[in-house]
Amino acid sequence: MWVGLLCALFSAVCYGTAAAMQAVAARAARDDRHGVDPRLLIRMLRQWRFIGSLGIDWVGFVAQAVALRMLPLFLVQSAQAASIAVTAVCAARWFRLTLSRTEWASVGAVCAGLALLGSSAHSQGAGHASVPFHYGLLVAAVLLVVFGVLAGHLTDQARTVALGLAAGLLFGVLGMAVRVVTFSSLISDPATYAVAIAGVTGGWLYASAMQRGSVVAATAVVLLGETVPPAVIGLLFLGDHTRAGWLPAAGLGFAVALIGALLLARFGEITDRGSVVLGVDGVE
Repeated sequence: MWVGLLCALFSAVCYGTAAAMQAVAARAARDDRHGVDPRLLIRMLRQWRFIGSLGIDWVGFVAQAVALRMLPLFLVQSAQAASIAVTAVCAARWFRLTLSRTEWASVGAVCAGLALLGSSAHSQGAGHASVPFHYGLLVAAVLLVVFGVLAGHLTDQARTVALGLAAGLLFGVLGMAVRVVTFSSLISDPATYAVAIAGVTGGWLYASAMQRGSVVAATAVVLLGETVPPAVIGLLFLGDHTRAGWLPAAGLGFAVALIGALLLARFGEITDRGSVVLGVDGVE
């Protein structure tokens, strides 16, 4: 139980740190093309910050995978959403950005919510989902990618929300797929391919959402998409449950952590001032 919880928190630290680096890289690689540009990741790969962040992301993913095999989805996915609190603290320390009292209180709320969730969660091994569930994850990942590509042609405001939602849901699919994947038959398990598709395209769509739209809107829908659906599906279909009598506490902890993360949504991207501090003024 505690090993899984530590892995979930460690992965949140990794993801939050990497996000601070990737946000600057996404803005530095922006252009005026419409739609979802598949060359965005190629341009970002020319920046050392983005390459370094991928390594940190990979370490975080391994820690997340360990946590997902030991803990309920509602706890692990909430920890991933809480990585935005780590990004906010990094922004304050590294990039000389100022957190308001409300934002510091939000960081505290995220920590309190996760503590309550951790106390209420029942240690849970990997779920045993049906074969159709595995195929359903793969189909969902493909459909979400198609939706994201089509969303790239919407007007800017709708585009940002739609791309962010697609990215968040893909991150949710990633978590569920890692939870149920059968390691003894990786090649034949559809969940394996759902992990690959959701992981790569989720980051791509999120970066695309941040290029020209509202960071707050993009990050908020990503947080909602990667936490709420997996939590509900885990409780209904994968055998997740809380300790006896702790369901209200778990619900409160989930809500507090998520609301705190949403209030920190502006840190889904480091502001222009942060970019200047890093020496990124739009050209790498």
